[in-house]
Amino acid sequence: QLRLVESGGGLVQPGGALKLACTASGSSSFKYYAVGWFRQAPGKERERVGCISRGLSNVDITTHYEDSMKGRFTISRGDNTVYLQMNNQKHEDTAVYYCAAVPSGASAPFVCRVQYTVWGQGTQVPVSS
Repeated sequence: QLRLVESGGGLVQPGGALKLACTASGSSSFKYYAVGWFRQAPGKERERVGCISRGLSNVDITTHYEDSMKGRFTISRGDNTVYLQMNNQKHEDTAVYYCAAVPSGASAPFVCRVQYTVWGQGTQVPVSS
């Protein structure tokens, strides 16, 4: 059974950068899963940051980001880990960040809209000076 664990969260100053990791375990089929990154700020609903398609071939991997996230967030993936690089952090980026996965062959942006079936527990990212 696939399990996801986020790591890399922590305090970051405005303008700073942080790289989160979403590490998969319990399944040898992670490469067949598309992965999304989401966040939930205090008192707000969860929102999508972006997603990355499954990792069968580096040539075929696609990514998509919500309009408000473009330019500062980058999603990439390795064999068992998906990363979220966050640059030029702002106070409004303060949130709990979650990764989620779903077995899918769809490309981004389509796979960003599907129902994700496996979720991690989240990692907190406070942006503060």
